Amino acid sequence: MTYSALWQRIEQASAGLAQRAGVARGDHVAYLGYNHPEMLVLFLALARLGAVFVPLNFRLAVPELRAILAHSAAGRLVAGAGFADTVHALLASGSQYPVLFMDEASADPCNVGAGDADASWEAVTAAGAEPVASVGGGADPVMIVYTSGTTGLPKGAIHTHEAVIWNAINAIDYQGFTRDDHVLSALPMFHVGGLCIQTMPALHAGAAVTIHARFDPAAWLREVGQSRPSVSLLVPATLKAVIEHPEWMSTDIGSLRMLNTGSSTVPESLMKAFIDRGVAVTQVYGSTETGPVSIYLKPEDALRKLGSTGKVGLHVDVRLVDALGNEVAGGEVGEILVRSPALMQGYWADPDNPSFRDGWFHSGDLARVDDEGYYHVVGRSKDMIISGGENIYPAELENILAACAVIAEATVVGMPDPRWGEVAVAVVVPCAAAPGLPALDEAMVLALFRDRIARYKHPRRVVLVDQLPRNALGKVQKDEVRRLLAGGDRQIGRGLT
Repeated sequence: MTYSALWQRIEQASAGLAQRAGVARGDHVAYLGYNHPEMLVLFLALARLGAVFVPLNFRLAVPELRAILAHSAAGRLVAGAGFADTVHALLASGSQYPVLFMDEASADPCNVGAGDADASWEAVTAAGAEPVASVGGGADPVMIVYTSGTTGLPKGAIHTHEAVIWNAINAIDYQGFTRDDHVLSALPMFHVGGLCIQTMPALHAGAAVTIHARFDPAAWLREVGQSRPSVSLLVPATLKAVIEHPEWMSTDIGSLRMLNTGSSTVPESLMKAFIDRGVAVTQVYGSTETGPVSIYLKPEDALRKLGSTGKVGLHVDVRLVDALGNEVAGGEVGEILVRSPALMQGYWADPDNPSFRDGWFHSGDLARVDDEGYYHVVGRSKDMIISGGENIYPAELENILAACAVIAEATVVGMPDPRWGEVAVAVVVPCAAAPGLPALDEAMVLALFRDRIARYKHPRRVVLVDQLPRNALGKVQKDEVRRLLAGGDRQIGRGLT
């Protein structure tokens, strides 16, 4: 699709949504579906109309989707191909939403909320409607993106037109996008990671974008080998999936001038796998609330500052503060506070949320800054373990676990202890048994920490499990891990070794 064809589709969709579906300025329209060019058409058409785009996490269960739809005040739902059953389940539960199906075969008017004369996205957005003027812009809300919910119930972050533009400017400064770039976009665009780190900034720069409906390591490797993109974005879970795929070493990845990663603490072993094959691996720090591009490591620093998430972005202010709100000294750990024109306007239906005050977003993430101004994220404030009065940062332990050849993945959480207040618990997924590799046990896990970090930081328990609970971006849901551990080892996996 050319840029002119994309623009024509946006104009058609804007006119059709306004005149045939009655979408007006200020309306909230939700989207449930996989990544697709028409998802971007919907987003940008709503932006022209001054309406608000609400992308939904397609991995959520029907009750979770119902709750977000209700909370977001969405007045209409656009459903991508393959989601008819989910939409019908939503409607069968009593929810009533006018629905536009992007898959015409799913457009059964009997299952659509009252008021729709035509339930086909294709028909509503077809050519022929009278062109409409663009009325949205500036400080108008353009989308509400729901947080991934690692620390509780999802919250809806309101982003404005100008915030999306400022984020794109920061992202282009970070990644050096030009019209000659080719971005491979495979992460879900219902989060700002998939939508706003590379996809929208690349369009702002005039680059080419290849969109995958969903991430699949085989498809990603095949695309890199055949289409030769110059840039892509993966999170730790998808990095690992690519590296472990049988075609990893046989695929030519030399077209990539950089691979971007972030979303959580990234094990250095995953980054080194790409670096060893000549690909610069950069990191970005941010969240749903921050745009997200806030702190970033540029390609020229990728090897020298491996493990750092980089320096403060072009149009961003960052502070590191202690529990009393005082700025910490250089080298000390503090909570990351972010202020920028790319920041969210606030949380939908939650204007007084304490995470956003005085123009600063209080992230809950902990970091330190080195003497060159590079930031090193060490975890979340609520994840920090205080054992016998000493602070333990789980990321430090998780990096050691990630480097072990017989550990597939692991996380570290704090659990109550009558003597120490809290102790570190390592929750570990062993690799499948392989010839020449020993079976994993508690002693092997504990031995990994010997003489590498202070004794008080060592885990006091090791729990072997079959898998870790993760959200849609691959982040481990530590609250869920703690809940399952508190409920008994049997609920989380194979139990305490």
